[in-house]
Amino acid sequence: MIKPIELVIFDCDGVLVDTERIAVRVQVALGAELGWPLTEAEAVDLFIGRSHAANRAQVADRLGEDTAAVWSQRFEQLHREAVDAGLTPVEGLPEALDALALPTCVASSGSHDKMRHTLGRTGLYARFAGRIYSATEVPRGKPEPDLFLHAARRMGVDPAACAVVEDSRPGVQAARAAGMRAFGYAGGPTPAERLEGHGTVVFHDMRELPALVAGR
Repeated sequence: MIKPIELVIFDCDGVLVDTERIAVRVQVALGAELGWPLTEAEAVDLFIGRSHAANRAQVADRLGEDTAAVWSQRFEQLHREAVDAGLTPVEGLPEALDALALPTCVASSGSHDKMRHTLGRTGLYARFAGRIYSATEVPRGKPEPDLFLHAARRMGVDPAACAVVEDSRPGVQAARAAGMRAFGYAGGPTPAERLEGHGTVVFHDMRELPALVAGR
């Protein structure tokens, strides 16, 4: 028997705040600058949804540790500048949160410092304060299930009663590996077909989420 959903776990980047387009743009620019030419589609596949440490390791494997250190520092600087220049919530997200009748939390590959910054800039931090979890708290990041299982445990909810809202392939893979229902938001840079899979509902407008979670 399928358990009713008791908790909605939100990814942060690309689901709550419209940062993934910024991240892709910055990764492509850094690749051109530092010797790893990338298309936007390649940047999405390689970097989106993964932790800062995982992305740095990929660059180090390709270009060496010294270049990875420069890439990492430049990414944080350029990303922060772009966020400060005018970050917004994902379109329709505030309305979706207002309409959701279930408990919520955040589980992101980003650090707590990054989430304080992005959620703070968009006025969303207070809505989730005390219920925000980072991949820095677990041994393995997405696509492994560790982060979502950690969030469910801290929230006191059975993983089988959790729904995850994600916008990246590693994210939906992590949700499925955790035994949770996945809702793949395809309104960002990741193509819808990259989110599809068993136990996953793909949608394009965040305003649809409350009805989808309620099974309507």
